[in-house]
Amino acid sequence: MIMEKVFASPSRYVQGKDVLKTGLSHVLSLGDRHLLLCDPIVYDLVGKELEENLLKEGAFVHREIFHGEATNDEVHRVAEVVKEHHLNVVIGLGGGKSIDTAKAIADDSNCPVAILPTIASTDAPTSALSVIYSAEGVFERYRFYKKNPELVLVDTKVIANSPVRLLISGIADALATWVEARAVIEAQGGTMVGQVPTLAAEAIARVCESTLFENGLQAVAAANAKVVTPALEAVVEANTLLSGIGFESAGLAAAHAIHNGFTAIHGDIHSLTHGEKVAYGTLTQLVLENRPKEELDKYITFYKALGLPTTLKEVKLDSVPYEDLLKIGTLATQEGETIHQMAVDYTAEDVANALLALDQYVTTRF
Repeated sequence: MIMEKVFASPSRYVQGKDVLKTGLSHVLSLGDRHLLLCDPIVYDLVGKELEENLLKEGAFVHREIFHGEATNDEVHRVAEVVKEHHLNVVIGLGGGKSIDTAKAIADDSNCPVAILPTIASTDAPTSALSVIYSAEGVFERYRFYKKNPELVLVDTKVIANSPVRLLISGIADALATWVEARAVIEAQGGTMVGQVPTLAAEAIARVCESTLFENGLQAVAAANAKVVTPALEAVVEANTLLSGIGFESAGLAAAHAIHNGFTAIHGDIHSLTHGEKVAYGTLTQLVLENRPKEELDKYITFYKALGLPTTLKEVKLDSVPYEDLLKIGTLATQEGETIHQMAVDYTAEDVANALLALDQYVTTRF
């Protein structure tokens, strides 16, 4: 059976220095009664000024505090607010979980969504899906939508002034893009939109990887100096747009499934960011696939230069028993997980063994 090729993307992607001030026409074109969803910290940093600027342009703005977790209850709570105030645009301002929640609210409310990320730490902004968690932060499911966001607006000056650790986390998340896409392409597996990858998505996933290796360290230097440079612009685009389209239209595989598997374990691992956990998942996938040593070493060396975790100790799992690693493997290989889009049918034991083998390889060679 021949599957369809599907390419998914946001209707409009706008990136540049100060676009949260200069690019408001893109937001205003979507409607005139706005829900502004963000947490209190983000509101104080950029949300208040955004709200004031929208009000100056004649828009109605209702601010709602995001409670911190992308849960079904949070989505339902805020969707009722949209209904109560007759709002017609949802603005998600902040990081990955607030963005994912905004997309779900807009879907339930049948209105457009504008995604305004304040960090470049994940590829969530451009996609037509959300990751839904329990109130305790345990991965529950992917929620899929009929369309991608109408607008993604990325202010690189805001990104340059955000925590550098989060930019590095985004690089780690985006570095999984080609590793996972290649595995799906080789297996003729399905993408996040349920079909086979397009040539365009494959090309985007490839250039995502090369952009990060070529510009990553320079971009981090710029972020440490809190300035916008061409390297930072390139990495922000790779972290957000290239990775976002790449993962959605070319597919996810083991790296993100292993990240989801980590939620089976309680403890210090959850002090790590999404991207930091994905980094170890990416290396574990390379071990599972038995990719050439030169490629594995290239990733390990780059991760170390960025300060990303490459050992079980660095992901706070060095003291857990093998049974806990099997729990990670069990959740990573549960029915419906993206690891099943790969050519090999990996088991929980395969994942647990790869987690250990990677740790041994890095600790004895680097």
